Amino acid sequence: MANIPLMQCRQTDMGYGRKVVLPDVSLAVAPGEVLGILGPNGAGKTTLLKTLLGLLPPVRGAISVPAGRARVRFGYVPQRQVVDETFPLTAADVVLMGRYGLLRPGRRPGRDDHAATLRALAEVGMADQARRLYRELSGGQKQRVLIARALAGQPTVLVLDEPTTDMDLGSERAILELIQRLRAEHGLTVLVVSHLLHVVLTLATRVALVDRRVEVLPVEDARGSEVLSAFYGVRVQVHAINGMHVVV
Repeated sequence: MANIPLMQCRQTDMGYGRKVVLPDVSLAVAPGEVLGILGPNGAGKTTLLKTLLGLLPPVRGAISVPAGRARVRFGYVPQRQVVDETFPLTAADVVLMGRYGLLRPGRRPGRDDHAATLRALAEVGMADQARRLYRELSGGQKQRVLIARALAGQPTVLVLDEPTTDMDLGSERAILELIQRLRAEHGLTVLVVSHLLHVVLTLATRVALVDRRVEVLPVEDARGSEVLSAFYGVRVQVHAINGMHVVV
């Protein structure tokens, strides 16, 4: 089963209604990999991601799960800037939301759900902040809570949307190390979308370059300065420093 993709598509057109944004996409997501999605604004990154998540039907073709594979369960970590902080929810309240998809219709969260919430908070180093209001947390702490919410839903695939935007360098490094640890401990497959090239080039095992088409490369190839220079139309250099990749 290790060599069988979690999900795949072949010659699939992706878009909205009859409008094709990404034509002829062929892609297989392997178990345990980190697929980074890179591209300029308006290139189709969101279209690709929504189609893979099943939120957007393909214009042509389908996203399929190979025979013998269980249904893929996604844990989505949104940009924390888009999370509504109007309601006085605690960190535990936010993480508990991740359990709702596992509940039968009409059922309220029970003892097991609250225990899973506390375990998820502990896994991201936030157990001591469970009763603090979410809106009072720092940016890095909020990101950890959102990751815990995704973990509480027992995902097969962890989906990260701009996971380190607006973070200082220390917080960014801590979040990247957390993601790498959780992936290793849980055997997670990870999809990560970011405008920050160094984040994707540090985390990913493969990279999807999206600009009105999709080209998937091993991360070692995507780190090549000539590849990124041609893709973005500006001179790019990539350097490895202490396990991180720095893009100039």
